[in-house]
Amino acid sequence: MESFIQTYNVSRETFEKLEQYVALLKEWQQKFNLVSAKSLEDVWQRHIADSAQLFEYLDTDDALVYDLGSGAGFPALVLALMAKEKKPNLRFKLIESTTKKTVFLNAVIEALGLENAQVLNDRIENLKLPPADYITSRALAALPKLLAYALPLTTRQTKLILPKGKSYREELDKAAKEWNFKRSIKQNKLSDEGVILLLENLRRKSK
Repeated sequence: MESFIQTYNVSRETFEKLEQYVALLKEWQQKFNLVSAKSLEDVWQRHIADSAQLFEYLDTDDALVYDLGSGAGFPALVLALMAKEKKPNLRFKLIESTTKKTVFLNAVIEALGLENAQVLNDRIENLKLPPADYITSRALAALPKLLAYALPLTTRQTKLILPKGKSYREELDKAAKEWNFKRSIKQNKLSDEGVILLLENLRRKSK
């Protein structure tokens, strides 16, 4: 506990809320397949800390964040919990098309008092939303498809914060054939093979 609190600079209260989140995840996992059983064995490393490390890239205090394909709420609900303490004017919209996952997300939001988070139960391509300041997404799709989902929700200033695994270079190469973007690649602090892609100025290449 103390190690997590110091590493991610959160209060004891926020840590206790994260513990409550983990307890809810384990309870609901028995009814719904929210995450892989193997990852649940190391939930703090694989899901909580892996999400928490993205918070430093939300570098403005008043912003709209879309999370695409939110699943069990990683990274968005971890970030929303941290933001409640550190940056209360960050607003999170979690986009999830699977109804049972939406039910879980809403249950967590209510239990943890996350007034800064809202779930949208629909397919990404069906939504007409104002552009985001930030977009996060974790394990939803390969980068070319992910950028197609994201484009209608962006301006040139929108920052995409995308954790990726060891195939990230291949994904970047494929995406670069169709898309222009400014990129920065950060090492994932919890995985030697993983990275965090920071993309801005997203636009489709003209044919």
